[in-house]
Amino acid sequence: MKTIRMTEMTWPDIESAIGRGHTTVVVAVGSTEQHGPHLPTMTDTRLGDELAQRVAMKLGRTLQANTISVGCSEHHLAFPGTISLRPDTLRMIILDYADSLVRGGFKKIIFLPLHGGNFQTVQEAVKEAQTALPGVEIIGVTDLRKLLGCLSSASAEFGVTPNESGGHAGESETSIMMFLEKNLVITDRFAPGYVGVTGEREFNIMLKQGMRALTENGIHGDPTKASAHKGEVYLDRLAEFLLQEIKNLSR
Repeated sequence: MKTIRMTEMTWPDIESAIGRGHTTVVVAVGSTEQHGPHLPTMTDTRLGDELAQRVAMKLGRTLQANTISVGCSEHHLAFPGTISLRPDTLRMIILDYADSLVRGGFKKIIFLPLHGGNFQTVQEAVKEAQTALPGVEIIGVTDLRKLLGCLSSASAEFGVTPNESGGHAGESETSIMMFLEKNLVITDRFAPGYVGVTGEREFNIMLKQGMRALTENGIHGDPTKASAHKGEVYLDRLAEFLLQEIKNLSR
């Protein structure tokens, strides 16, 4: 096949692929939100789209559905350009995705959230979809701490601390975008954001008061050590991590 991206395929080609056994489909769940003064608002969606394709290729006999490009980003709304869905809206979108894909002939659906604010909603929606569609295998890779741990471990190999790697527009995410979309990364705006301890208190501040209450420039981490070379390594590690998680969650 020329592509596994369903958005680039015709319906007869998708039908033919399903008939040949491509009955698994991967869906990334991204966001449209601020990523500091140096990264574009499509960062999470771009990362999700890339990782969904890599995972689909590694799984084999798998197609990639259109990435969900807007998520639950209320805590970023103090920054212009952010667009947020209510959790119930995202939940219904995921349920509609699942129903549509099943009616099209898919037997296994994998949702990959790549924005922290989506994880709980994706987890709840996947459980609901599993009940509504009992004859289909539906998986959501929704352990945010393990995902962030994967990135922190990879960054540590380059001498980057977990606080610098960060959880939002820090070194790791910036490195990935430098590899994927170098022309969209504004390097002369690199500056540290919040690089302190991130525990329950800080998460509560971010979620209840908004990201700007924790970091004025919208960055959690420090992008100043970012590089495209590191980004390529991080993508490889993340793809392998997601692949292993999918295997662990599969029937």
